[in-house]
Amino acid sequence: MKTYCGIDLHSNNSVMVVIDDSDTILLERKLSNELGAVLDALSSIREPISGIAVESTYNWYWLVDGLQEAGYTLHLVNTAAVKQYDGLKYSDDKYDAFHLAHLLRLGILPTGYIYPKKERAVRDLLRKRLQLVQQRTTHVLSIQNQLTRNTGRQYKANKIKKLTTSVVKRLIKDDNIQIAILSNVTILNVLSAQIKVIEKRVLQQIELKPEFQKLQQIPGIGIIIAMTIMLETGDINRFEKVGNYSSYCRCVNSKRLSNGKQKGQGNRKSGNKYLSWAYMEAANFAIRFNEKAKQFYQKKAAKTKRVVALKALSHKLARACYHMIKNNEDFDNQRLFAN
Repeated sequence: MKTYCGIDLHSNNSVMVVIDDSDTILLERKLSNELGAVLDALSSIREPISGIAVESTYNWYWLVDGLQEAGYTLHLVNTAAVKQYDGLKYSDDKYDAFHLAHLLRLGILPTGYIYPKKERAVRDLLRKRLQLVQQRTTHVLSIQNQLTRNTGRQYKANKIKKLTTSVVKRLIKDDNIQIAILSNVTILNVLSAQIKVIEKRVLQQIELKPEFQKLQQIPGIGIIIAMTIMLETGDINRFEKVGNYSSYCRCVNSKRLSNGKQKGQGNRKSGNKYLSWAYMEAANFAIRFNEKAKQFYQKKAAKTKRVVALKALSHKLARACYHMIKNNEDFDNQRLFAN
């Protein structure tokens, strides 16, 4: 007899349910988030456990890694794709755990990708870099606003990043405004220093895999964006078609159509926000360095919003990268922007 386990994972506890081939509950228990407690509960099941379904919550690393090291077969649940019976009047954590085990038994459990533990820490470090970059941008914009408001002149981001105390005091005479701007400058400099530390650390630990090296042929994709694409994409073969990949990169519209009319929207947050950022950044740079990309963007922007035009360009780049990675192809600018 085979058994199946579902774990409803929370921030401070887990609810475990183990069932057999007939959906009979063999074990139902609420546990603290300690690997030892989970392993002890599983050891009480005498029959072999075919698989364990764990929710893909923000804190799944410790549980999935620990259970895999203990020899269990893990399935990371794509919670956004799990469907419950709409007419269900009552449900709780125990029912949710049972439902995961039930779907696993039927072979229809929607699962996500368990990213290799060896590279996960480096990927998360690069994600931290993105967080710092976004915070730095906030401080740059704040300084720009204050300078423009008080001097009537506009300053580009590159000039803002090079501001010194003496320059600020020369531009602004009011002591209070000086302190406000210099506080932003101080934090901005700290963020820039930490961003460089992270970049150096990442580049020391990992190199672009052969199938990802050609991405740097695309105008707008440098080493950091290429590294982000590699670490966030993982195994390209997990995406059956280019449409699956571009959807994962959040480059596809999320809407439901019927008879030519929009009847609603899907989950717009489904996918990888870091890949979405990488391809949007690549699109921004491509406009500057690639004439055909600039023409494509301007043509789209003339008909719709600029952000929509930029998204369309990022979609094209994501599709191009998919084929380059999967087939080890060189970048073909003519093919990308062919009519």
